[in-house]
Amino acid sequence: METPEPDDVTSDASAGTLRDDVVTALPVAIAGLVANATGVIVTILLARVLTTQGYGAYAQLVGLFLVVSMPGSALIVAVVRRTALWRTSGSHEALALWATKMHRRMWWFLGVWTAIVLAISFPVAHLLAKPSPVAVAGMMLGAGVWVVLCVDRGFLQGSRGYRALSVNLLIEAGVRTVTVLAFAVVFKLPGAALGVLIGEALTAYHARRVSLSALRGVTDDHLAVTPPSIRRDLVIDLGVALVALALVAGLQNVDVILLGRLNPHASGSYAAVSTVCKGLVYVAVAIAGYLLPEAAISHHEGNHGLRQLSVAIGLLSLPAVALLAAATFFPDTIIKLVFGSRYLGAESAFLPLAGAMACFSITVILSFYLLAHGRHWIAPLLGLGLVAAGVAIETAHGAPHATAISDLLVQAALALAVFLSFAVSHLRNHGVPFAGGLASEEFGIA
Repeated sequence: METPEPDDVTSDASAGTLRDDVVTALPVAIAGLVANATGVIVTILLARVLTTQGYGAYAQLVGLFLVVSMPGSALIVAVVRRTALWRTSGSHEALALWATKMHRRMWWFLGVWTAIVLAISFPVAHLLAKPSPVAVAGMMLGAGVWVVLCVDRGFLQGSRGYRALSVNLLIEAGVRTVTVLAFAVVFKLPGAALGVLIGEALTAYHARRVSLSALRGVTDDHLAVTPPSIRRDLVIDLGVALVALALVAGLQNVDVILLGRLNPHASGSYAAVSTVCKGLVYVAVAIAGYLLPEAAISHHEGNHGLRQLSVAIGLLSLPAVALLAAATFFPDTIIKLVFGSRYLGAESAFLPLAGAMACFSITVILSFYLLAHGRHWIAPLLGLGLVAAGVAIETAHGAPHATAISDLLVQAALALAVFLSFAVSHLRNHGVPFAGGLASEEFGIA
């Protein structure tokens, strides 16, 4: 019988020092960076493997994947909060029983989703105008498998299986790179979509194995069944997280969507700049894989988790500074090296868009922290930010530089509003200054 490795799970969210937290979070951050880098490499190579029309269709399918897979990110939040609650209360057997039910439900979901995809792949392909039904079906099924994968990643995060989570992220990056490119060379667009499906299936298989191993550590149990309040809270957490993360996706992509409608001729060059800048957001999401469970566990133990939050922001600052430096000193070179000279034209948007994504990444980190603490007010605040971004970007009339500047102003204001709201909420619930909270956690006097 497999058991979790001793150093893969710790016992107390407040134990240890800032250095311990950095060491714990660093593998997840590195895995996120590698996964993001391989994603960019795949995007670049596909631009050379596929025709221009096929590459445009692949971009549509990626957007379809992101939309369909959105519930998976919300599931991670809900599963982590429940797992952290049961772990901190010592209810490991109840957690194992609930995990079995969740796995069974995911199999049912996958079966139903497969039937739905087979029924709608032809109409969706016709609606999108370019992709084949096979490519649409492969990508939508891959998104469904990713939703199932998220449940097991939630169990890993809630059990503090960060090493296994990092390995799983690297497996996803490596396998998807190989399968997408290999199948795309032979079968073009349908092959790329099939590669996504196979990559996600293999990653989900690994995640299931390691999450089951992490959940086998059964000790004393205080709950025989899931309390009704926990079932109700799960639905609330899932719903709020789904709305909040959908708004995050909207804030991340609203500039590309609106510029593509207002100025189609500049959409390709702006999308190239956007792809580079928005990689920082994916790194933030990967780092949140460490912060989310740590904040949830701290919350259930009666602590605030500010030390873990500072570690997450500190790790995020490293790639953010590198991105801003690249955007400042050699934007043309980056675009030419990554995408080729034909994608030049929007490099003036590089620096303001890099700044916008740096601010937005802070918003993402704080949003995951607040969701881990059950602070549902973050969703309407993100909604206001999305509305403001849409209005501001419309006034740019499709000009790349003006669009990026508008996005920067809104993202900076939103990050400031989220931080100030977070500060007020923290002081109201804990009644201590931030510096004092960090110091008390660091020296073990909280």
